[in-house]
Amino acid sequence: MDDSPTKSLPENAYRPLKPGETYAPIVPAGSAMEEFTPRSVTLGIVMAAVFSAAAAFLGLKVGQVFEAAIPIAILAVGIGYAFKRRSTVLENVIVQSVGAASGLVVAGAIFTLPALFILDLPVDLFKLFLVSLLGGALGIAFLVPLRRHFVKEMHGEFPFPEATATTEVLVAGEAGGQQAKVLVAAALIGGAFDFLILHLSAFAEVFTTRSVWLLDRVAERSKIVFKVDVLSSVLGLGYIIGLKYSAVICAGSFLSWFLLVPLVAHFGAGATSSIPPVTGGALISGMSAEAVFRGYVRHIGIGAIAAAGILGILRSWRVIAKAFSFKALFGAAKSASGEAERTDRDLPMKVIVGGLVTVALVAWVFFRFGVLDPSPRVTTQSLIALLVVVVISFLFTSVAARAIATVGTNPVSGMTLMTLILTSLFLVEAGLSGKAGMLAALLIGGVVCTALSMAGGLITDLKVGYWIGATPAVQERSKFLGTIVAALSVGSVLLLLDKVYGFAPGPDHPAGQVLAAPQANAMAAVIKTLMSAEPVPWLLYGTGALIAVSMQMIGVPALAFALGMYIPLELNTPLLVGGFIAHLVAKSAGKDEKLASARNSRGILIASGFIAGGAVMGVVATVFKFLATDEKVAGAIGTGIPRLLGWNFGFAEGKGPELLALGAYVLLAIYVYWDARRTNGEAGG
Repeated sequence: MDDSPTKSLPENAYRPLKPGETYAPIVPAGSAMEEFTPRSVTLGIVMAAVFSAAAAFLGLKVGQVFEAAIPIAILAVGIGYAFKRRSTVLENVIVQSVGAASGLVVAGAIFTLPALFILDLPVDLFKLFLVSLLGGALGIAFLVPLRRHFVKEMHGEFPFPEATATTEVLVAGEAGGQQAKVLVAAALIGGAFDFLILHLSAFAEVFTTRSVWLLDRVAERSKIVFKVDVLSSVLGLGYIIGLKYSAVICAGSFLSWFLLVPLVAHFGAGATSSIPPVTGGALISGMSAEAVFRGYVRHIGIGAIAAAGILGILRSWRVIAKAFSFKALFGAAKSASGEAERTDRDLPMKVIVGGLVTVALVAWVFFRFGVLDPSPRVTTQSLIALLVVVVISFLFTSVAARAIATVGTNPVSGMTLMTLILTSLFLVEAGLSGKAGMLAALLIGGVVCTALSMAGGLITDLKVGYWIGATPAVQERSKFLGTIVAALSVGSVLLLLDKVYGFAPGPDHPAGQVLAAPQANAMAAVIKTLMSAEPVPWLLYGTGALIAVSMQMIGVPALAFALGMYIPLELNTPLLVGGFIAHLVAKSAGKDEKLASARNSRGILIASGFIAGGAVMGVVATVFKFLATDEKVAGAIGTGIPRLLGWNFGFAEGKGPELLALGAYVLLAIYVYWDARRTNGEAGG
């Protein structure tokens, strides 16, 4: 058998395997290529520390969270050329695996933990660190037994859009040649397109029908508005997802925006007071379509996601039972020689089981002695905290993995919100409320949120490793190492940001200076409501659950549909556009399977380039925005640079920029279709 690595992904990398067909990764199982080395570990740790601090800092300061995985993959490839011995593709995989833990831990942390400061609850570095570490460890441990199912057994069944883009970056960096040229060209075009929008405001980021005469009246009177985000990175995501799943996602979104939002607006127009869950005197008659979606319809989407997740668990109970069975936990895949295949070797399951027991014990001790106040019912309360953390993390791990595999988006905020609601109800029933109850619920939510974020990110890493030929056990060990570094970084940054800027207005923090932290503010509002015994919108959650069950009954993928209901319309419609372009590219080759495969490969390279370029420009634009608007930084380095970095064309508001955005978007879509068809029949050629 030839154990030498190839320079490109096999033709069957992205499609379902035919009967009797197997997938051979770029680096074969028998290869001894360097992987977990001092170089890859050191670079990964540095990336994890830097990107954790940067993502938390910029995410909370500017209100935007950037994706770290692809920029880290690009940096890994670039830095690898600087050494006398060029880094191997497997070393770059490990750098990405360690470093990408930063974005996962940050997402779990900044969605929940700033609420501790907002609600003026006791907090310290140890609490912040332990919450992130426990959550990351749970996410890894619960996901590892499910790896073979999602990554190997379901080969070609899920699009894995983010994993695809990351893999294409790493492979193009290794192979060079025509593949790299196509990827780099697309990254430059997509990056420049997105930078024009995100930083220079050359035209609007979102086109809406409000910019079209007559349709703006429909938007105001009937609350029916169509939106599309024109960023190239989202278009690339849709191309990789494909028409099948993008159509289901958009169907869910269309139900929310074109039926449920107008219905709520119509029947609530005569209300003379606020209707829960919206409070504060806000009337439905005065709400925009977006406000109706945020205040009411998105809760239906949360209920749909929760129900779809439970349905998925019930439908996959055999898979989950098999993954956690005695044979699976203590057996291993064997090769013809009787030894475990390197590319199918996870961490020893006795390590996973021991780790889960250790994490559960530490979590119970943490809540029992470090969080909850002494009381006659403290033991019961601590056991409730432990059960919620372990059970919900376990149940929704597969949901997070499936969501990432399907659409590249992990609805952690929705699942965390459901966790906070259930936790608060259980704790109140157990006699814990007020500030003590808020503290416990938020820390529980932080652990679960980080666990689900980590599970979604790890399945992406493992899919990348599967396509390339990395060792799963090494990736899993690397991810845990990155989690430790990221947990330390995030906790320190949160404390620093609270001291310098603050999360809530106060004597030391003027209202105009405090950090945005939109997700954490939403979580704080929910917790405050629940701990005050205010009503929970069960009717809305139940409506969403019934919709998800109905979709499952008629054969529609319930989770994809529910994600569409929950994610904003403007982020869903570009997926349909990208998926439709992919469909047209595939049909353009007629019955020539070789040409169709080559065009599909080139299209995926272009889409991956758009995602990579957009990810990098998202980071750059976020940094520029921070430098241009932060008064303290401006005072330290002078106003000239911030003004230069903050300069823009000023065209991002009004109807004209939206129409210009639509025109530019149409041209971009035409370019993708045209360029994907420019091939001589060889992949990427």
